[in-house]
Amino acid sequence: MSKRQKRVTVGLSAVYFVLLAWLVLFKFRLNLGDLNHVRSVNLIPYGASIPGRLYLFEIVYNVLAFIPTGLYLHMLKPDWSFARKALPCFGLSLLFEVAQFVFAIGASDITDVIGNTLGGVIGIGVFALLRRALGDRAFAVASAIAAVGTAVACVFVVAVLRH
Repeated sequence: MSKRQKRVTVGLSAVYFVLLAWLVLFKFRLNLGDLNHVRSVNLIPYGASIPGRLYLFEIVYNVLAFIPTGLYLHMLKPDWSFARKALPCFGLSLLFEVAQFVFAIGASDITDVIGNTLGGVIGIGVFALLRRALGDRAFAVASAIAAVGTAVACVFVVAVLRH
């Protein structure tokens, strides 16, 4: 990866991580008073963190939201082992869940940690496959995909803020 590509990747990943934190912790809200002030912990995988509340689409969204985490980790640290890349995916997810509990801004759920970590692992795998298929061009292709994804996410955020 060239120095220019690395700077672009670092910039795009910074935007992604800010948007991810805003999504996970604050559900894209600007007013913290609008958040559900919940302090609960669910340590049963795929059990409802709030009684009667387990939604499959939420699990899928958690997986999808964390795929870029794995992609960015693989792009920025291509020489790291798989486990060394997967561990930050798990750690970031755990950090988000602990923060939700500490600040009473959401239900902390092991299912979210599992889904988020799975998303990161999928991202690592996707980039590994891209790299195997495209060689060093995989970085340019992944950067282009990341740029488009970031632009789409920013458009989505602007749309959310306008309503």
